[in-house]
Amino acid sequence: MKVKFLGHACFLIETQNKKILTDPYEPQSYGGAVAYTPIEESVDIVTVSHSHADHSGTSSLKGNPIIKDTEKEENFEGIKIKGLKSFHDEKGGLLRGQNIIFVIESEGLKVAHLGDLGTIPSQDILDELKNVDILLIPVGGVFTIDYKKATQLIDLINPKIVIPMHYKTERLGFDIDRVDKFLEGKENVVKKETSEIEIKKENLPSKTQIVVLKPANV
Repeated sequence: MKVKFLGHACFLIETQNKKILTDPYEPQSYGGAVAYTPIEESVDIVTVSHSHADHSGTSSLKGNPIIKDTEKEENFEGIKIKGLKSFHDEKGGLLRGQNIIFVIESEGLKVAHLGDLGTIPSQDILDELKNVDILLIPVGGVFTIDYKKATQLIDLINPKIVIPMHYKTERLGFDIDRVDKFLEGKENVVKKETSEIEIKKENLPSKTQIVVLKPANV
């Protein structure tokens, strides 16, 4: 499995059978605050955690991918995708609505994309996420969980690999934290000079590893 960070909360997950895109942003949305370049990849499936423009920019995508924006569990040629109901804020969705966490299983690996998770989820959701292999987690705060809650959640889930997302970069005008704040004091951190990693079940680390990828669409 290959995981490529395009920018913000958007990843390209490439399996042997399908290409999956998570939370595509709409370029130049929010008055140009989302300044990542357009998404050029052609994919088979797109997961959308919620309907905000920096996570649901499906209209400009190439081809005719399947849009997965519900919690319903579905299988796509050996790839299982399940949505878990969560919230975009700490008030049960009253401020920013609901959020769908997507769990993707393929090639013996389990990937969880937390979308714009705004609070520590309920115990039943935590049970579903326990010991996922790859956790794609927002760390910037304000609109999502912040670096402290992200750290707490990682301890609760105990993933093998953590890839941070939804943080301040030169291409993002939102007033949120940079990834460095989340990384402070962390052990087992790998900062890649590339946007992509290849992950195999047999090569997973025994201790949680944080992998920082460079956004590709700059």
